[in-house]
Amino acid sequence: MARSRLTPERESELYAAVLELLREVGYDALTMDAVAARTHSSKATLYRQWGSKPELVARALRANKPVDITEIDTGSLRGDIQEMLAHTDDCQMDKDAALMRGLAHAVHTNPELHRALRELLIEPEMNGLDEVLRRAVRRGEVDADNPALRLVPHMLIGAFIARPLIEDQPVDRAFLSAYFDAVVLPSLGA
Repeated sequence: MARSRLTPERESELYAAVLELLREVGYDALTMDAVAARTHSSKATLYRQWGSKPELVARALRANKPVDITEIDTGSLRGDIQEMLAHTDDCQMDKDAALMRGLAHAVHTNPELHRALRELLIEPEMNGLDEVLRRAVRRGEVDADNPALRLVPHMLIGAFIARPLIEDQPVDRAFLSAYFDAVVLPSLGA
């Protein structure tokens, strides 16, 4: 797919518009026509650049990530986690959580969206988290055979789902920091 025709600035504008529309109408009601109208572009251009609505949405979400976590290496697992949290803000985290909640149903009913999100968003994040955890193992902070290593993503997803359900509160940096210190790090023996 030829993606070189768009400048990085134009691509960022398009991704921002997609995320705005997702927040406004949800995935099912989001159309390529609406994205084209919002961004003053043609639907043909959108399909030429991204091929499908699921790919456009997944790439917009991926572009929204504040930092590549594999680039964070403070020398300790706790330091890496704190640095990851420092690259987020509570307002953006709340917006991102709302987007993901809105996509949850669509992911279960749309295999193409599920595949695009896994390939373009979930797998890169999982690979980044795996690298952070591998470095902790190499430094001797975590035992390589600790069964909690493979469950860290599950613990994190659980935190994002459980807090709003249990406490009717959004997930924020303070909560995640406390959650890492009380749940994730102890389970890893770190």
